[in-house]
Amino acid sequence: MHIVVLSGPEMAAEFKQKFQEEREGVSYTFLQSHNLLDEQLKPADVVFDFLLHEQPERLSLYAPEQVVFCNAATVQLAALVKEAALERPCTLIGFNGLPTLFNRPVLEVSVLHDGCTAKLHEVCQALGTDYLLVDDRVGMVTSRIICMIINEACYTLQEKTAGIHDIDLGMKLGTNYPKGPFEWANQIGVKNVYEVLQAVYEDTKEERYKICPLLKTKYLRSERF
Repeated sequence: MHIVVLSGPEMAAEFKQKFQEEREGVSYTFLQSHNLLDEQLKPADVVFDFLLHEQPERLSLYAPEQVVFCNAATVQLAALVKEAALERPCTLIGFNGLPTLFNRPVLEVSVLHDGCTAKLHEVCQALGTDYLLVDDRVGMVTSRIICMIINEACYTLQEKTAGIHDIDLGMKLGTNYPKGPFEWANQIGVKNVYEVLQAVYEDTKEERYKICPLLKTKYLRSERF
């Protein structure tokens, strides 16, 4: 099984950390550019595309027989296929490709349709990773929950109820979470948190996902907490 990984350097490093153990019959090619994709992708049995959501039209580059794992933290697979106007897409599987949320013991995934589950199981077994199948919805599950918590913490900070350190500490002590919301925001990336919340709010119109003005300002200024 030959796997092509298309990502920026940060997620390429996280991918290598998760799948650092060499497995018999599995080889990798890492790409950071969309150029020459036609040539580079032809020998690939499986592709982990961390960037496909940015250019959904590239979905047409993949052959129907290929298995493509798409970073689905901000997109619904069904919407991606519809936007690309494909009648016969590849075997399309979503995964949570946000920084620090990819390299976990369990890979969070979704599928375009039930016919993709057999290939999902086959690839994950070959890679030696457990997986959790969730519905094909914008934000998946973990991203929705964590980004919503971060957003609520931003409202608390904005109202000057408590400071960043106290909110992080209170969350860890009070809920036994491994990280505080602002620690999570910095590790996942404020830009990524903003984009997940924006996508989920557009999908659901639920007030709990409406972006806090403080978080929006941090995003626009490219600032960390």
